[in-house]
Order: sequence, then structure tokens, then C-alpha cells
Amino acid sequence: MPLTQQEPLVQAIGLSKSFGAVLALQGAELRIGKGVCIGVAGHNGAGKSTLMNILCGTLQPDAGSLHLDGQDMVQAGSRWDVREARRVGIRRVFQELSLCDNLTLAENMHIASPLPGRHWRRDAAALLMVQLDLIFPGHGLKPHQPAGELPIGKRQMVEIARAFVDAEHPLRLMILDEPTSSLDPRCADQLLAHIRRFVAQGGSCILITHKLDEIFAVADRVVTMKDGRIVDDCLRVNTDRSRLVRAMGQNEDLEKSRQHRQTAHSHAREMVRIAAADGSAEFVVRSGEVIGMAGLAGHGQTALLVRLFRATQQGRDASHQVGCKVAFVAGDRQTDGIFPLWSIARNMSQASLAACKRYGLLDPGRERSMVEQWRTRLDLRTEDVNLPVLSLSGGNQQKVLFARALAADAGMVLMDDPMRGVDVGTKQDVYQLIRAEAAAGRSFVWYSTEFEELYHCDRVYVFNSGRIVGEIGRTDLTEEKVVHMSFEAAAA
Repeated sequence: MPLTQQEPLVQAIGLSKSFGAVLALQGAELRIGKGVCIGVAGHNGAGKSTLMNILCGTLQPDAGSLHLDGQDMVQAGSRWDVREARRVGIRRVFQELSLCDNLTLAENMHIASPLPGRHWRRDAAALLMVQLDLIFPGHGLKPHQPAGELPIGKRQMVEIARAFVDAEHPLRLMILDEPTSSLDPRCADQLLAHIRRFVAQGGSCILITHKLDEIFAVADRVVTMKDGRIVDDCLRVNTDRSRLVRAMGQNEDLEKSRQHRQTAHSHAREMVRIAAADGSAEFVVRSGEVIGMAGLAGHGQTALLVRLFRATQQGRDASHQVGCKVAFVAGDRQTDGIFPLWSIARNMSQASLAACKRYGLLDPGRERSMVEQWRTRLDLRTEDVNLPVLSLSGGNQQKVLFARALAADAGMVLMDDPMRGVDVGTKQDVYQLIRAEAAAGRSFVWYSTEFEELYHCDRVYVFNSGRIVGEIGRTDLTEEKVVHMSFEAAAA
């Protein structure tokens, strides 16, 4: 039966939701068939998360109806919440991770799907490991590991696996919000393959992602949102990348950065030199360079960024030579980035307060001016920068971290997979900012799980098991070289 003729599993009709003066969702209409994957795209703040929050029961709409198998689930007097959504088979993997850091993976599994009996730890561990083995073969995780000791990519794998566990209530609709944002390319491909299997077996899936290639890899239909509305809804075979980007209201720079940037001169001033004690390659960054870090996730890239940052705080030693101030853009914004109790403005200005002083005191006018400048440059979507930073969508929170780092008086910016949850248009704006800042002499060290972003770098260091196993220049960069270098070194 054609997709358009299938009886829908879930149908949203005229859903609207406001938060104060902000109209986050305006009359959204969405039809979700059985055995169908829907890809959802849109800029940060377009209303994607609000719509999904209603579908999974974490929000009640101000207007409209939500039908499951033809029955209105949010009609007057009915109870529509997370518990009810799970009971009818709707689950969601949120963009912001929710594992309890002080609990083991098995205990986190038990929280998501409580198990009866004295041996619940054993049973929870078995359920989780089966699903991890199915989705992410070769994951290397153990059920007794504390969640807080895992890198963000591994934690995201656990979040995904436990959501797919078919325990108390059968899974019918899975909502995945930026599920590959912290996964390396291999793990991302494993997840996409599992989504295809899940849908082929009759399950339904909504995939929200800013990685447009993933939408075209697995989606049957593509839905585009803008300013709280669904502005395009069509079969994937009837659309393409250009149409999708136009519907989002953004202009995508399709030319890779290596066609627009001049390679930094080899005689430029060294900003960083790290000597490797084990005899592997040195790590060198010169002024005006954009240095990439590649390889499978969790193989030392983030650890090196943290070492570089700490070297500027604790002074130099024989193996670390950092000759400038350093700013840091965290990929795990909830743990390492934002100050959740502070306003948007204070989060943005935190690293630049010295520049906002007048006569030795903080000048609120200068601070406001600086915040408004970066709000405009990064198109930060908020009605008031004095609102709490948690009032922003995840992607807009990430813009705040970019603004903080780029506004700081730092000669080098460290970026730990910084485009997590950031829309296509903002990515292009940030790429342009990076190019302009590098041309002015600022250096960037950039770890990314998105291979295409490495084309914006002058040189790329490949990591494996905490070591640098190779260096590739921009003109010689290919995905095959990176993968070959990683696995050849691992097998050596």
C-alpha cells in the first residue's frame, strides 16, 4: 500500500503551543504511518522539540488534537503524559542526555524500564547488553560501568539502546532527537542500519537531525519545520537537499572550505607544541591554522583538548607548550558548557567580563552591547537575553557557547565536536566566522564526528587508542585515508 494511503498510527491535527509571548508551535499537522520513518529538519527554534514533546507526553498542547489509532489522546478530560505515551508504545531519545551519572548502566536501564524480582540488576543488564549488541556491535560497554565515567558518545549509545528495549510495553513509535550528534561515523551508520531494520519490521520512527544525509539515508518522508510551522511534507523520493535547505529558509554553502581558504604558512608562529612521550607524532598548532582531530570517538581527542586547556591554567611543562590564551567550546554543553542557573546574557559574557569593565567595574551597557552583537551575528532565537539559558533549544544553547568563546580575548579556540544539535544555516555562519578569525591570526583546534567538517581544516591529526597515528594535509584528505590510518594503526 502506498505510504500516503496507509492508516496512520499517530496523527497530529492543528497542534499549537505558546510559552508566554513566544508561539513555539502553530497549527502543526503531522501524519505518522505504520512501518514508516519520517525525517524532520529545521533550524534551531523551529518548533521540532515542542512538537515531539507533545507527541511523547511531556507537554500538553494549547490547541489541536493528537490521535492514536483513531482515538484522540489529548481531548478534554483525558490524561496524556509520558507514562501514558509509554503505555501505548511511544518513546523518545532526547537530545540532552538523561543518564544518572552515579548509577551503573544496568541501574540506569532499571530506571527506564523497572523490572520485578530480586535479580533485577542481572535482568536489566541482560536486556541492555542484548540491545547494545544488536544496535552497536563491538561497543565495548559493560553493565557495571558507572554512566558518569563514560564519554558522551558512549552515553548516547546507552540512551539509544535502553529506549529500544522492548520490556513492559511493546515499542510502536520511536522518536530520535539528534541521536547521532555525539556518535562517530561508524556508530552512526550502525544506528541508521538499525532504524531501517526496525521500520522494515513494522515499527514507526521519527528522526530529527541536522545531518541531512542521514534523513535521505533512512527516511520515507521528509518534514521541514520553520517558525513553529510545518512548511513542507513530502516523500523522500520527491525531494532533495537543495529543496530541503530552501524550505528551512537557509542558504547552504556547498563548496568545501578548502576551495576558499589559503593554507597557513609553515613559518607562522607556533601557538602549541605537544611532544609525545611514547614516540608518536608531535601535535603542533601555528597561528592562523585550523587543526582537525579525526578517528573513532573516545580515542583521545577530547582528552587532548582538555590537556591543552589545563596547560594554560596550570602553566607549561616540558611536553606542553601553549603560547596564548585559550577558549573552549564544549560539545557536552549540559555537563561542561552552560551555567544552567544563569541568564543567556551572563552565559555569553562570562569569558569577556574584563573587556566589559569601566573604571574597574563591570559596565552593564558594555556587556549588553557585546551580548547583542553576538546575538545578532549568530542569529540567537530568543525574545530576551535575560531569560534563563535553559529556555533556549539545545542548538541555541550551543550558539551561546560559540559566542562566549569567540568573544573572548583568546588566541586559540578549542572545539570539542561543537556542532552537536546545530542547524545547517548556523553551521555555515560559524564556518565563515572560523575562516575570518583564522585569517586574522586566531588558531582553532577542532574535534568533529562529522567527516565533512574536516574539510574546513588545514591539517588533520588521526587518533587511535590515545595516540596520534598520522597527519593528513587538507588537499590530501579523504575519508578512506582517515579510516585506513585508524584501523591500520589499531591492528599494528
